[in-house]
Amino acid sequence: MSTNNDTHRKSIGYVLWLFGFTGSHRFYYGYPVSGTIYFFTLGLFFIGWFVDLFLIPSMARRADLRFAAGPIDYSLAWILLTFLGIFGVHRMYLGKWISAVVYLLTWGIFGIGIIYDFWTLNGQISEINQQRLFT
Repeated sequence: MSTNNDTHRKSIGYVLWLFGFTGSHRFYYGYPVSGTIYFFTLGLFFIGWFVDLFLIPSMARRADLRFAAGPIDYSLAWILLTFLGIFGVHRMYLGKWISAVVYLLTWGIFGIGIIYDFWTLNGQISEINQQRLFT
């Protein structure tokens, strides 16, 4: 299990790295711009993808410093978004029930909501974790 300051696991990063030419590990660690670039260039023509194999530990450390730990687990939320996002399951996990139902009824707002969440999920979780720690 993760410690209080271990928000993003290296093991999840390495699993996502297997699909890294899609940018998935970069989205997970909070780099949506480079994740998008990787998505459209196949991991910078597979060269950046290979280099990232060695950068994952430092990306995990930076993510642990950037994002607030708390009751919402980043890895679980990312897994739910990746595999069940069109059904809004990740939003249910975050306690965002209205948007979760909207996602469920509209297939993730026709995919656009899923893209938005790939860009913003870390920030959404961090905000919720900070609010729950101070209430």
